[in-house]
Amino acid sequence: MSILKTVSTTVFGLALMGAVFSPAAKADDWNRKTKITFSGPVEIPGVHLKGWAVLPAGTYIFKILDSQSDRHIVQIFNEDETTVYATILAIPNYRLNPTDKTVITFRERPAGEPEALRAWFYPGRNWGEEFVYPKARAVELAKTTNTPILFMPEEVPVEVSQPILTADTPVVAQLKQVPVQAYKPTGEVVDLAAVVTPPPAEAAPASTIADALPATSSTLPLIAMFGLLALGGAFGARMLQKRVL
Repeated sequence: MSILKTVSTTVFGLALMGAVFSPAAKADDWNRKTKITFSGPVEIPGVHLKGWAVLPAGTYIFKILDSQSDRHIVQIFNEDETTVYATILAIPNYRLNPTDKTVITFRERPAGEPEALRAWFYPGRNWGEEFVYPKARAVELAKTTNTPILFMPEEVPVEVSQPILTADTPVVAQLKQVPVQAYKPTGEVVDLAAVVTPPPAEAAPASTIADALPATSSTLPLIAMFGLLALGGAFGARMLQKRVL
């Protein structure tokens, strides 16, 4: 009988631990929702609402709409998330030293012209989002900024009259499949690998596994399952104890 009490107490203890130490689900982690404030106008690539090729100074919300292994779809909202200003194709790019803050990089432009959005790095991640520009604009930016620019060889609609909200929208589906190359300042077209920094060999497995998890991946369901199993075991132990008594 003392053994049954011990088993029962232990199982209930495990169940309680599962409930207490279950990590809280981070609602913003899978879509990397980030509030970003621009102090000046910023040129953006991708498919945008008419008249919004340049975002005026202000506060915006960046979120991942769709995440695949080799490309991501990023959306830019107004601050209260009621309007989607742009839906942008981005290629995961690697940095050696992640920071605990959001990092936005730009391509410098001549004085008086808005800076061009280049990449977005979410806090704590090695992988960032290198934004892809339409072909014609990429050629111009490569020359004026003297840096390689990612571009889409195929034509994708640039302006839309309605916001793009879902991953099933035809234009979004097109962004998921369109090939990506890069223009160099010399006018040479190169493969993506010549511009996007790959991860170091020793860091690739961990980084790849972390970013390859589905958008809803979490350890919470697994811990919850163990908690339920523990409770079930405890209930069974108590019933057996009663029968013995």
